[in-house]
Amino acid sequence: MKLSIVILCWNDLTLIDACLRSIYAETQAVEFEIIVSDNGSTDGSVQFIKQNYPAVHVIENGDNLGFARGNNAGIDKSCGEFVLILNPDTIIRDRALEKWLSFAEYHPEAGAFGCRVLNRDGSYQEAARPFPTIWRSWIAALYLRPLAYISDFFISDTYTGWAGDSERMIDWQSGCCVMFRSEVLKSVGGFDSQFFYQFEEVDLCRRVWDLGFRIIYTPDATITHLGGQSVDRFPLRFELEKYRSRYRYFYKHFGQRGVKRCRYTVLTWIHVRQLGWTLWSILRPSELLKSRLQVYEITAEWNKKLDPIKFVQNAEEPQVVY
Repeated sequence: MKLSIVILCWNDLTLIDACLRSIYAETQAVEFEIIVSDNGSTDGSVQFIKQNYPAVHVIENGDNLGFARGNNAGIDKSCGEFVLILNPDTIIRDRALEKWLSFAEYHPEAGAFGCRVLNRDGSYQEAARPFPTIWRSWIAALYLRPLAYISDFFISDTYTGWAGDSERMIDWQSGCCVMFRSEVLKSVGGFDSQFFYQFEEVDLCRRVWDLGFRIIYTPDATITHLGGQSVDRFPLRFELEKYRSRYRYFYKHFGQRGVKRCRYTVLTWIHVRQLGWTLWSILRPSELLKSRLQVYEITAEWNKKLDPIKFVQNAEEPQVVY
């Protein structure tokens, strides 16, 4: 088996059909398997897949295990030479997987691979990014990204000036579509299950690099990422999960000092944006802006009260009213 495609599903009935259809329509020249790891969907997703795509191997986890554990359940059952982690809200275009595999086979020095990701409207989506550090977090928090045009010293959370139109080495690729050599993926143990939402792929790609393998990006394979509906339904819940994962990541890779400093960058990030959106809401008031400011207010309160070390070590965190 050349390729195993692992798709994590959580109430994605409205999206999964288009994703699966695009895979079968655009992948003819390679042998592949599709494994859907379902995190306790209640919208009929599992029944739909079984009825309409009988060749797909469905794993029923029975509960929402999160991104890391849910994908690991699929990875454990995979038997392909390469493993593709793919979101259900993606569309394969123009034989993308075949081109991607050809590129991967041409680069035996690499352990993982990125591809070009587009938004629904065809614009470039920044799925390939540099690893986060405290310095880079400050640059992003203070909106100093344009300084990277002067020097790479100011590279932050994006590759400033690069639109994904050329081959290059990257630090990490978004979990919406990232491909690994199976032996490399399994040798590092898959995703770290402490990450429930976000930073799972960042941490995994870092461990691939630490193992001595490069991660290389190709613009020749193109995938459309529509954007997840689950996050839109529960914005505050997922925003807090994002901060939880950020603290776990910085503690894991930078220790106690790093996670303490991380908290200051997070608070700066929130307050700068809180100020900007407050000013904008005075000029252009709307319910959307009001909701966004409420999210900033609650996440600011949560982060102010948080002891990041106690949170990571003992799962202690402040209670805030949603």
